[in-house]
Amino acid sequence: MNMTNSKRLIGKIQNKQAKIGIIGLGYVGLPLAIEFCKAGFHVTGFDIDDRKIELLKQGKSYIKHISSSLLTPHLSLFTPTTDFNHLSAMDCIIICVPTPLNKNREPDMTYVFDTTRTIAQHLRKGQLIVLESTTYPGTTDEDMKAILEETELKAGKDFHLAFSPEREDPNRKDFSTSTIPKIVSGYTEKCLAVTKALYDSVVVKTIPVSSTKVAEATKLLENIYRSVNIALVNELKMLFDKMGIDIWEVIEAAKTKPFGFQAFYPGPGLGGHCIPIDPFYLTWKAREYDFSTRFIELAGEINTQMPYYVVQKTTDALNERGTTIKGAKILILGIAYKKNVDDMRESPSLKLIELFRGKGAIVDYNDPYIPEIPKLRHYNLLEMKSVPLKENTVSVYNAVVISTDHSDYDYKWLYTNARLIIDTRNAMGISLGDSKVVKA
Repeated sequence: MNMTNSKRLIGKIQNKQAKIGIIGLGYVGLPLAIEFCKAGFHVTGFDIDDRKIELLKQGKSYIKHISSSLLTPHLSLFTPTTDFNHLSAMDCIIICVPTPLNKNREPDMTYVFDTTRTIAQHLRKGQLIVLESTTYPGTTDEDMKAILEETELKAGKDFHLAFSPEREDPNRKDFSTSTIPKIVSGYTEKCLAVTKALYDSVVVKTIPVSSTKVAEATKLLENIYRSVNIALVNELKMLFDKMGIDIWEVIEAAKTKPFGFQAFYPGPGLGGHCIPIDPFYLTWKAREYDFSTRFIELAGEINTQMPYYVVQKTTDALNERGTTIKGAKILILGIAYKKNVDDMRESPSLKLIELFRGKGAIVDYNDPYIPEIPKLRHYNLLEMKSVPLKENTVSVYNAVVISTDHSDYDYKWLYTNARLIIDTRNAMGISLGDSKVVKA
């Protein structure tokens, strides 16, 4: 690509004249669209979900922690649509689609590659294509590049190609889309220059790296680091439980050290769109190099076993009280993958429901943010709806399992009214040995 084309697009970005297209209006794409609108850009949001598009046209948000009030001031600059023919009019196209795993825990690149093929149908000279979805090294400059170059346009010559990983943490209070430093990369130096100019217009700091592979690997490292450390404390939780030691008390003591330690906390399993999934993208890619990622696989093995551990602890606690798991009434508190969000992707609560049902238990759930469970890829939990928390309803359950520690819950009230509490998050803050609370 000649320097004039790159400079022209950088100029359009700096003058807020560049038209921005964002594909995928979920937990990553929607806040990004809002930031570009706040900066004064015209943004077209693309999604295949008609319901989302209709709500956005009315200025309504469908994500709990993204208030409609953040969206409504920018409706004149924001055009949500399901019509991908508008892609040809975009100067910069940002891809924010899911990258899940299939049933064999291998990357499911369907969304990314299908989106890339759609972009290829509308690709024109001078455009910038940026992937934000987490993936394995080589996705951008090998796989996507090959699809886009089937048009006979060349990356780095006719169009710009880049990778800039999303770093969203839904409902986080201390950082937002615009204040989280942004890793940026490009297929060529000119691609990088344009990408940096794009994100410099909406985030406080960009961190350029030397290649798209480095940027892809950076995001994987961030999530593998968390996965391995969470697996470590999950394993120690199980060991310390046998020793009569409270893992949460140990962590609180250890984190008083001002250096050399970062606190990670155990739970009922991993959830969300990153940590349970992303490490396995590198595991899969590593096979191409005859390399076994043992740390990643061991961490995954420990973390995926945690719901089974919770079910066993619940079964044991019921047995001690003369009740079998078969026929027992179980209430799961929290179906979201983390506290105070309405995001249930990969939530361990879903696995808990499946496992408890498999043992013959009668299972209900309560979540103030998720009134009913929608159609899911890997679970058949349709028609389950959140049951109300009332004194006369909580007391009928043989066990209440705290899977997600939403701030909305009154834990003192719960302690008073529940017969048995299985606490996977230390939400009750009660020491080991309490007759009503079992830490799991």
